Amino acid sequence: MELNLDYLVSLSEAWLPIALHYSGQLLLALATLAIGWWLVNRLTNKVSALLKRRSVDQTLHGFIGSLANIVLKVLLLVSVASMVGVETTSFIAAIGAAGLAIGLALQGSLANFAGGVLILLFRPFRVGDWIEAQGVSGTVDSIQIFHTTLKTADNKVVIVPNGSLSNGHITNYSREAKRRVDIVLGIDYGSDIKLARQVLLEIAKDSRVLEEPAPVVFVTGLGDSAVNLSLRVWVATADYWPVTFDFIEQAKERLTAAGVGIPFPQRVVHLQQAVGEHPAPRKLTADQTA
Repeated sequence: MELNLDYLVSLSEAWLPIALHYSGQLLLALATLAIGWWLVNRLTNKVSALLKRRSVDQTLHGFIGSLANIVLKVLLLVSVASMVGVETTSFIAAIGAAGLAIGLALQGSLANFAGGVLILLFRPFRVGDWIEAQGVSGTVDSIQIFHTTLKTADNKVVIVPNGSLSNGHITNYSREAKRRVDIVLGIDYGSDIKLARQVLLEIAKDSRVLEEPAPVVFVTGLGDSAVNLSLRVWVATADYWPVTFDFIEQAKERLTAAGVGIPFPQRVVHLQQAVGEHPAPRKLTADQTA
């Protein structure tokens, strides 16, 4: 009995300092884990609130908040493990190797993700804008992390990867409040240019046309069979297509009513009936040559 008691006393004397040392480290690690976990949650909530106040897209600030939360908690767990004596070098190396392998396997997806982040941060376009990019024109229906959805004029849905979208040219037709409408047409060489200009400026007296810049009519060129004129007016962006279609129709009707001719496309064709015989050139219309 005395032997067992002496053995227990010697054993406790040997292990008690070790137990006290590691129990203190364990308690400190648990306290660090609890406090750190709480701080990470508070910090990510603050970041999400800041992004929300700055009107960052809901999809983006939710994703950034979740990503920051996960990364910080992984770092916290690694730190706590090192506090209790766990060797973390190989653990960190394994995480790095896994991250590299995942990155190589998902190169296209990561490029689309980076493009989505850039689009949501810098806002080259917004939902509802009419844009042209990657050979597609349409209204922006939604902007996701990996792709952007467009709806074309004939109601087709086109999904464009954000990687190629962010690295290419983007034409945003809805960004500015007003746009210029150009109505280009040709009149006969024998027609009165001043009369044609007056008729076109009368068409521009429309409530949808802005006063500044004022409507103008230019002679833009001398074609093969017509004098080319251009009516330029400024309208609200929403009125661009209605005004374009309406003014083209009115230009045809009013110029014809005023006696200003709009010529058909023409070409000169030489007809040769026999060897050595060269008849005079005869002018044919496009319909006759069809």
